[in-house]
Amino acid sequence: MSIEVLDESGTGLDVQRLASLSRFVMDRMRVHPLAELCIKAVDEATIAELNEQWMEKEGPTDVLAFPMDELRPGLVDQDPEEGVLGDLVLCPAVAERQGETAGHGTGAELELLTVHGILHLLGYDHAEPDEHREMFGLQDQLLGEWRQR
Repeated sequence: MSIEVLDESGTGLDVQRLASLSRFVMDRMRVHPLAELCIKAVDEATIAELNEQWMEKEGPTDVLAFPMDELRPGLVDQDPEEGVLGDLVLCPAVAERQGETAGHGTGAELELLTVHGILHLLGYDHAEPDEHREMFGLQDQLLGEWRQR
């Protein structure tokens, strides 16, 4: 599995921890062992520009997911597809504010956003109530398993 984490945010991001978390999630979701993922941490101006360019929304956001080969989680009885999972763009400055509001800090918020982004790359969404329940339930389960290992 190729996981690249780049910190262009200037915040001293723990790139090793996010790479380990990503590998854990991708393993649990049965993503092909040769799949590729790139995570880039950026400042608020950069993510605001990307948010406007790609999502047609104004201002900075916490995470953006850019799927590449439309990989889906592997089923227990099927081999997963090989390919490029995609790119995640995180904004630690936004995560810091959200983590403080949620009462769990920046590191926990960045973990949550990383799992959330990977699930989006795997085709999960939360626009409809059923989708929301499924995605956030899976997100909570994966984070719980990660933190208890």
